[in-house]
Amino acid sequence: MKKRSVLIAGHPTSVSLEEEFWEALKGLAQARGMSVNALIEEIDSTRSGNLSSAIRVHVLNAVQGRG
Repeated sequence: MKKRSVLIAGHPTSVSLEEEFWEALKGLAQARGMSVNALIEEIDSTRSGNLSSAIRVHVLNAVQGRG
């Protein structure tokens, strides 16, 4: 698992994600024509709990066709 720095609303934070989730997140962002940071900001705006977990759930839901 790798820790990556991201910007959310102009504030730096870090998320720890497995490489497979990071690659899937990048693919989702690209498919939607947005940056990874923009997608993470969107996920952050609706999350409850840990950001890394919210990203994993978002990716899982997208892969399963629920997001």
